[in-house]
Amino acid sequence: MGKSRRVWFEEAGGMLDPGLISQLRQLRKEGADEQKTGLPVIVRWKDRTDRKEREEALRICEGGSCDSVFGELSMSASFYGQLSPGTIDSLKDHKAVSKIYFDREVQALLDVASKSVGAVDVREHEGLSGKGVTIAVLDTGIHPHDDLTKPEERISGFADLVGEKQDPYDDQGHGTHCAGDAAGNGHLSEGLYTGPASEANVVGVKVLDKEGGGRLSTVIRGVEWCIQHREELDIRVISLSLGAPAFESYRDDPLAQACEAAWHSGIVVCAAAGNQGPYPGTISTPGIDPVIITVGSADDQDTIERGDDEKAPYSSRGPTLDLLVKPDIYAPGTNIISLSVPDSPLEEELPENRVGDYYISLSGTSMATPVCAGVVALMLEANPRLSPNDVKSILKSTAAEMEGDQAGYIDSRRAVDLAKKYLQFQQPFAPVKG
Repeated sequence: MGKSRRVWFEEAGGMLDPGLISQLRQLRKEGADEQKTGLPVIVRWKDRTDRKEREEALRICEGGSCDSVFGELSMSASFYGQLSPGTIDSLKDHKAVSKIYFDREVQALLDVASKSVGAVDVREHEGLSGKGVTIAVLDTGIHPHDDLTKPEERISGFADLVGEKQDPYDDQGHGTHCAGDAAGNGHLSEGLYTGPASEANVVGVKVLDKEGGGRLSTVIRGVEWCIQHREELDIRVISLSLGAPAFESYRDDPLAQACEAAWHSGIVVCAAAGNQGPYPGTISTPGIDPVIITVGSADDQDTIERGDDEKAPYSSRGPTLDLLVKPDIYAPGTNIISLSVPDSPLEEELPENRVGDYYISLSGTSMATPVCAGVVALMLEANPRLSPNDVKSILKSTAAEMEGDQAGYIDSRRAVDLAKKYLQFQQPFAPVKG
């Protein structure tokens, strides 16, 4: 008896990522017309391909009725769009194409919190509040909440890659909460609900829609936007409270690679571990990348004392697909009270979580990540010469032990103290940017 012939996408080897193969298999199972059904994809170019070869490949993408090229992802040498299975089949063998990915969906994954990580102590004894440091929050947008705009305007930039609007807004609520987790100043709560970096500037980059979802390509564009505007807006930290299932090594993951590019450009990248715990092997992308800071969520039990803190059961665990230890650090992420957007979908979905008229309580690694980003802002205020690698090393080496985990619980006081000590070695070599 002869062997049955495998379908074309199962014979493509490494040219198609597992997520795309899964989608193609599902379409085949449903009996969909492979010339009339479009799938969102990211296509990566091979190194050292010339313009003529790329234009030839792009012409293949113009052949079908449902084929469209939406744009370029310049820093990852890719383009994104919608292609039919038939076009993907033709494109996978082109000499200019390195790999084709399914453009997967990405989902959005402080009173006591700021005290439990030591941020209030740093503010009171060191006079540090993140002033002069800018944090970019890539999420559902940012609402001009009074805790970010009074007594001074601290929303220093905004980019809308979803609706292309000019003025800051958040039609879901998640991004505003995250911005407050990092940099809220408690203006409407008499200083009660504050983030660690209560005087830091924030830049809102809207990459998720009003449902809290989006595509890998949009998040990658957001990261690229931050790199392009790093000097203009003085962006030192990116906070990513979002993620998608990881199907491949970080070396082949386009979002992980974009975050690495940001890191190597001088921006500290903090990414959520994910909320698929307590099961092992559940770290989402881009948190799978070994270079960036992956943040897990701790439950501080609504107390300032450290003795009762523990890993939140929902917080994703490692190892990654590359068998790497993740997360890198834990920060408070359970029952975090932060900024709310009036009449937002988040308020309508969780009315019982509202705290007064201006705040809402949420849990997840989505909350832990901007708390970590806020602590990073304190470190950079204390020592602007720190590189991203310096920041990560200091955070990990000063963290308090978490039972049963190699990653520790973030300690802003010890991290700031060590950041300052680095100055004695850096001062003769690198002038502070004026």
